[in-house]
Amino acid sequence: MEKTFDIQEYLANGAENIVKNAISATFKNPKETLFLVKFIKNSRKATKIRKEYAKKDINIPAFLITSITSRCNLHCAGCYSRANEICTDNIPNNQLSGDDWEDIFAQSRDLGINFIVLAGGEPLLRKDVILKACNFPEILFPVFTNGTMLDDYYFDLIDKNRNIIPILSIEGNKELTDSRRGDGVYNQLIDSMNYMKDNNLIFGSSITITNENISYALSDEFVSNLYDLGSKVLFFIEYVPVDLSATNLVLSDSQRDYLLDEICNLREKYPDMLFMSFPGDEKESGGCLAAGRGFFHINSHGGAEPCPASPYSDINVKDTSILEVLESNLFKSLRNNGLLMSHHEGGCVLFEHEKEVQKLLKK
Repeated sequence: MEKTFDIQEYLANGAENIVKNAISATFKNPKETLFLVKFIKNSRKATKIRKEYAKKDINIPAFLITSITSRCNLHCAGCYSRANEICTDNIPNNQLSGDDWEDIFAQSRDLGINFIVLAGGEPLLRKDVILKACNFPEILFPVFTNGTMLDDYYFDLIDKNRNIIPILSIEGNKELTDSRRGDGVYNQLIDSMNYMKDNNLIFGSSITITNENISYALSDEFVSNLYDLGSKVLFFIEYVPVDLSATNLVLSDSQRDYLLDEICNLREKYPDMLFMSFPGDEKESGGCLAAGRGFFHINSHGGAEPCPASPYSDINVKDTSILEVLESNLFKSLRNNGLLMSHHEGGCVLFEHEKEVQKLLKK
């Protein structure tokens, strides 16, 4: 009889592997090692909390994705957020305050959520929120940043608060990165990576995968360069098209299989480096992990959404608790009607089935 897939066990083991891989690379840094040993203890405590809720038929995910600002200092070509008017140059109105985010972090910790991605916009523009995150050492905060805001202030903050892990977005080599993100961005990223390596600060990288760059992104030239620069984590983010006219860039089923196979090879070749694919692990996890099944998203205004690529919400954290958010009508409908397990061609099942999501929202 085939074993039933346990989503909580899958996520908990994945989280612990992240930390174990990081520890194996940082024994030469006692400060880093001490923090990570404590984090493993807290991670196991969080897993117990989630299992207690599971006994009551309440699913608490291990991961939360937050967009702490819709403001950004770059104009990257093909940006999903700008195309959907989620991202702006101006300071947004009615965005959550630092105190609001602190309350979200506290509720998340108490529920057993111990990985919170800080994204944007450009998250380092919200120094107040980053400082609030420093107060929660039980939670690991990967900060997905374009890297241009990293400076001596942030390097010092990261050194003193090891739960803040910068994840630098890169497009590949200098030509590819600067052509999409702007002249000089690649050199800024490399300078920051060299500084963090020299000062024993853990950081990671992320690259958006399309059917045009998948071969280069998985090449030894690209990965070995990041490894030599000191990157301990590499996220492969499957491209979500800005509109239906851009679907030609998404990975095919065969390319997605190739991506997962190559990630397995990379894990063997670079055992002290962590490789993660989003949302490429859907096959192993029995479907999309959005809508609180494995993670959910809170936007800069407090709207709770299934996923950053599915910006629909029927509830706001300003008006209710995180626990009630996870039991919202939209989230429960998505988890129960089979849509998250649907076949899809692109990088996101909810993007491809956008009309069905909208119908659920109206109901």
